[in-house]
Amino acid sequence: MARIGHGNGLASRDSKEKLTDDGRGSETETETQVDKYGFTGGAQQHRGQSAEEIPTEVLRQREAKWLEMLNSWDKWMAKKHKKVKERCQKGIPPSLRGRAWLYLTGGKGRREQNQGKFQVLDNQPGDPKWVDIIERDLHRQFPFHEMFAARGGHGQQDLLRVLKAYTLHRPEEGYCQAQAPIAAVLLMHMPAEDAFWVLVQICEKYLPGYYSTGLEAIQLDGEILYALLRRVSPAAHRHLKKHKLEPVLYMTEWFMCAFSRTLPWASVLRVWDMFLCEGVKIIFRVGLVLLRSMLGSQEKLKACQGLYETMELLRAIQPQYMQEAFLVHEVIEIVVSEKDIEKEHHAQLRRWKETHGDLHCKSPSRMHGAKAIMAAEPPSRQDLRQRPTIIVDSPLAPETDGKRAEGAKENGKTKPEKQKTIIAPQETVNPYLPPSDPSPLLKHMTIQESKESLSSAEHDTYL
Repeated sequence: MARIGHGNGLASRDSKEKLTDDGRGSETETETQVDKYGFTGGAQQHRGQSAEEIPTEVLRQREAKWLEMLNSWDKWMAKKHKKVKERCQKGIPPSLRGRAWLYLTGGKGRREQNQGKFQVLDNQPGDPKWVDIIERDLHRQFPFHEMFAARGGHGQQDLLRVLKAYTLHRPEEGYCQAQAPIAAVLLMHMPAEDAFWVLVQICEKYLPGYYSTGLEAIQLDGEILYALLRRVSPAAHRHLKKHKLEPVLYMTEWFMCAFSRTLPWASVLRVWDMFLCEGVKIIFRVGLVLLRSMLGSQEKLKACQGLYETMELLRAIQPQYMQEAFLVHEVIEIVVSEKDIEKEHHAQLRRWKETHGDLHCKSPSRMHGAKAIMAAEPPSRQDLRQRPTIIVDSPLAPETDGKRAEGAKENGKTKPEKQKTIIAPQETVNPYLPPSDPSPLLKHMTIQESKESLSSAEHDTYL
């Protein structure tokens, strides 16, 4: 989680103080660098060593492969899902991440099948109770990211729109504070309408019941995580059992926010690429890797002899265990499958009924990843069709009839021909598409952030 300090909270690289006539310092003009993810400071700002640097030529090759997959998405998911999974594990190219997430979650199909619904919800005022709570939460969501730094800025406005629309879409569920960082991550990669439908899919298919009253689903998953830990790291399991440290005390924010407020940003994106492809097992694996890394040996346990020390240790995971290359490798290698999770889920559900009775909130069964969602709700090829707003001719493409005619006209060999106007189908343009490399214009820029947004010392609670 990003630490929020006093003042504007920014670690200024170049700070110039203006002097008045009497020599005393006045207001300070801060020149802040924006990293390639859009962060101006905080714990999640790119530090260089926390992320892998991919050569440009490799990135271009991966983009070409992803474009090919997205153009025939149904065929790839039906016949070459393993290859899709491998490419998600390698990391989705930044330029295509938003589009890939939309397809992986089934959000593209939901959007096409419900055209105009988001606009209808967006135009409604919403329940004042939920709108008021959402508005009070807006400034807490990634205050060090340029998109959400300013109060009332476009990022916060879109976040309000998406979260308000969800409360109208699911009035019986309303709003849960942990949904805000999920929606914020999505808005960093796609327009508000797309972010809304991906949020719907995450809440209904990937993590059903997580944001319902009582948080029964997250408590059940905490017990599942604890049971799986016994197999993955007996030492860590014994330690937590000895000190009676309930899973809900350390894993609630991890799971409900899908680690978006815990890991360095490069690791967050890689985890989400895998999570939206393979399902909730990735979230369990990340949790197990962190617990094993921090508490998996007697040597490591010497530093935390009690419950309080253990909690403090798990609140401040050591950076080397969250580093992108290490974490992704460990998550891929750890052996925890959908069957393991479902088997343990049924066991924990029986125990819950014995001790608490029936669940108060009946959630639909979760779906383990993109393939399961597509099998359950197969979209039509028309729904998956890409409709670019801007069509650019490739300089390498064969000469078109129009160009040949134009060339012939210059030579006086052709008659004037009536021009045809081709209008590209409309689709919302994503104004927030992250560049693969930071623009030179973004490397040094003065940012007028809202100090009120950045100086908040409030803490989120999800219980």
